[in-house]
Amino acid sequence: MKLIVAIVQDTDAPGLTKALLERGLQSTKLASTGGFLREGNTTLLIGLEDERVPEVLDLIREKCRTRTRLVTRGLPLSEAPDPFLAQPVEVQVGGAVVFVLPVEGFFKV
Repeated sequence: MKLIVAIVQDTDAPGLTKALLERGLQSTKLASTGGFLREGNTTLLIGLEDERVPEVLDLIREKCRTRTRLVTRGLPLSEAPDPFLAQPVEVQVGGAVVFVLPVEGFFKV
């Protein structure tokens, strides 16, 4: 067995969890925060058989695509040491960080 720990953007999580359920896979959802923008993330814990790992990784790639977004650095224009620092910057968001871990045992009580 394996445990997949997938950290995805909050906006991608509902589509991914729905797709997992449609394939008979359950997940545990944890709220998390982090990354460059300090925005909300969702961490999914997915326990599954070894042979289903490629299927789930493909599903994560499909549902958690990266995209670009314009963000400002949060400094008011009057306080910015350089006017260019207050300009919106295009950053990449989305995607997923995925860990696949071996599981020694699985028990439901």
